[in-house]
Amino acid sequence: MQQQKIKQVIIAGGGSAGWITASLLNKVLGKVIEITLIESDQIGTVGVGEASIPPIQHLNGALGIRESEFIKATQATIKLGIEFENWREQNHKYMHAFGDIGKDFPFCEFYNFWLKAKQQGNATDFWDFSLNYQAAKQHKFTHLQHIPNTQLTGLNYAYHFDATLYGEFLKELAISRGVKRIEGKIAHVKQCTESGFVTALELSSGQIINGDLFIDCTGLSALLIEKTLNTGFEDWSHWLPCDSAIAVQTKSTADPVPYTRSIARDAGWQWQIPLQHRVGNGLVYSSRHLTDEQAKQQLLDNIAGEPITEPRVIRFKTGRRRKQWHKNVVAIGLSSGFLEPLESTSIHLIQTAVIRLIKLFAHNNIEQSLVDTFNQQSQTEIERIRDFIILHYKLTDRTDSAFWRQCKQMSIPKSLQTKIDLFKDTGKIIRQDDELFAEVAWQQVMIGQGLKAQDYNPLADALNDEQLAELFTNLKTLISTTVKQLPTHNEFLARIKSN
Repeated sequence: MQQQKIKQVIIAGGGSAGWITASLLNKVLGKVIEITLIESDQIGTVGVGEASIPPIQHLNGALGIRESEFIKATQATIKLGIEFENWREQNHKYMHAFGDIGKDFPFCEFYNFWLKAKQQGNATDFWDFSLNYQAAKQHKFTHLQHIPNTQLTGLNYAYHFDATLYGEFLKELAISRGVKRIEGKIAHVKQCTESGFVTALELSSGQIINGDLFIDCTGLSALLIEKTLNTGFEDWSHWLPCDSAIAVQTKSTADPVPYTRSIARDAGWQWQIPLQHRVGNGLVYSSRHLTDEQAKQQLLDNIAGEPITEPRVIRFKTGRRRKQWHKNVVAIGLSSGFLEPLESTSIHLIQTAVIRLIKLFAHNNIEQSLVDTFNQQSQTEIERIRDFIILHYKLTDRTDSAFWRQCKQMSIPKSLQTKIDLFKDTGKIIRQDDELFAEVAWQQVMIGQGLKAQDYNPLADALNDEQLAELFTNLKTLISTTVKQLPTHNEFLARIKSN
């Protein structure tokens, strides 16, 4: 492929994707490459992805960002999980709580002991054994690595934050560390006539920026990877029928809770994300089942505070680029594909794409073996996350609208069907290819959506009924006692702000 040393890296587009990419590349490779980011003040960002998952702590840590600094700069709050309301059926709710549940045994997860007890008539709720869930519902939080006097893990958490403020924070950080920013709108993409490789970006001002490797962070427009290189798109809308979102910010009417709310509606779902200074709200919906005006009214009818922004509609198509890396262009962020924000994976996919690029960074030449490996790993990762999101729609008992009937009846990827069948038949979940969501995450959604396992791990029979009852009692006592001693979420935030 390209026969030249990779020295000049050009990032097209800012926002979270552009500045995370610039910051991480600069942190690791800043001494051997030069990084230039081009963004236009005239082009806005989507900027509504305000929830995250726990690996964002590793991202901030790798960039040398102190948590208190991050929380202050982005008006962040704590996120202990996502509560799903009305997904299984109307007026039913459950939570995908971060962290462990119960106590796992060698070769046998706690879920199996709970399932055994359930089959024997025990009415104990699975989430009684989740420290994260109990703390979330009681609005408690502090840093807690382990439950005191045990080896059981403590609270695992992520954040709600202002995505625009985060992008600005990372911009200042990256520029202070040597990333060059050029303001301007890309008017033309120059390519090599023989290879098709991108050689330079011409701005509307006439300025030409040459580069060796180009990173497309232009969002849904996918200026380089699609409009220039025509890479192709794999459409997943037959599995994930929502194709629109409408977002609005509101004034806070209560103290922020330490979890995200996802509320299923007639033709999609509503998010509610509490920040320190406001609340992020939105409705993800299928335009085939709901008009924009109906969606706007439904959202405004179901928010608590006074709107402080005008509702805006965002169009999207769920799926992925057939190649995330093609020729000398790597797509990162929304330009590489789109998965609705149901499980807050947007920032994480940016993070892992940049880490993957760093690990597979071309030295002298962009070799096809590097590109193929990058693309295969990227495809596997996003398909596993895709399956987890489809799971929420497929496993529903709702038949009260055409949208939910379609979801309940639709065919699903074979990889997901195999996972569902295995769990239903045996109670087992096998984590494959180092996929993002752990067994306990799949367990919570499957249980929450009403899928019943017919069997459990025979190792659970190692505990007799008396020992099982004692285990449950001890775990409940430990969790209850621990949560009672935790400060409130508000008290935690107040300490951060006062320091």
